[in-house]
Amino acid sequence: MRQRGYAPPILVVPALIGLAFLVLPLAALVGKVEWSTLWADITSAEALDALRLSFTTGLVATAACLILGVPLALLIARAGGRLASVLRAIITVPLVLPPMVGGLSLLFLFGRAGWLGWTGWQIPFSTVAVIMAQAFVALPFLVLALEGALRTSGVAYEQTAAALGAGRWTIFWRVTLPLAGPGLLSGVILCFARAIGEFGATALFAGNAPGVTRTMPLAIYTAFNGAGVTQASAVALSLLLLVTAIAVLLLVRAWRPNAPSAQTSVEGVG
Repeated sequence: MRQRGYAPPILVVPALIGLAFLVLPLAALVGKVEWSTLWADITSAEALDALRLSFTTGLVATAACLILGVPLALLIARAGGRLASVLRAIITVPLVLPPMVGGLSLLFLFGRAGWLGWTGWQIPFSTVAVIMAQAFVALPFLVLALEGALRTSGVAYEQTAAALGAGRWTIFWRVTLPLAGPGLLSGVILCFARAIGEFGATALFAGNAPGVTRTMPLAIYTAFNGAGVTQASAVALSLLLLVTAIAVLLLVRAWRPNAPSAQTSVEGVG
C-alpha cells in the first residue's frame, strides 16, 4: 500500500481508457502494414529518397542545434532567476507553437518579401530550408534538457577547477560538459527524433519537392493525398517513424552512462 498509495481504485478505469486511447491508434497503424511487401515499400526509390533526405537533414539540423544550443543552455543555466525564466519561456515557445506558424514565421523572415529578403538569399523551398525548419522546432528539446543538467551540476566544481589553475576552455571541456553529459545526450537524441518527424514548418517553409524537400512526414502526407509513393509505402514509412520514436525513448530512458564523477573531472584538470 505504501508503494501504490491511497488513490481511489475506481481511477484505474479512466487511466486504462486513456492508455487505450494512446495505444490503439498505433496498433491500428501496425495492423495496416503489408508485411509481405514491407521491405519493397521501404526500399522503393521514392521512399529511399524521403528516408535519405530525412536522416541527412536531421543529422545536419542536430549538429546545428548542438552548436547553437549548448551555449544557449549554458547562458540560461548561469543566468539570474528572472532572466533565466524569461529566456526559458522564449525557448519553450516553439514547443507550444503550431508548427505551421513556425514555418510561416521562417518564411516571413527569410522569404523574398521577408525581413532578410533584401539579401538575395534563396533559402525557402530548398534543402537548407528543411534543415532550418527542423532546427527551429528541435532546438528547444536540446536546450531544455541540457539546461536542466547544467543547473543541477552547479558551479562548485568549476570554481574548484579554476582555483587549481584551469582556464575557461579547459573547465568547459573537462568539467562542465562531462558533468552535464547525460542531459546533453538525452537532448541530442530527442532533438534528432523531433527533427526527422517535423512536418508543418517544413511544408510551409521548404515545400514538398521530391528529392529536395520531401522528407518522410511529407512523403506520408503526399501518399495519402494520391501522389508520390503508394499508400503501402506511406504506412511502411509511418511504421519506420514509429519504431524510431520508440527506440529514441528507450535510449533516453535506458542509457545510464558511467560518466566520470565530479571529483574525477576536477582532479583531471589539476
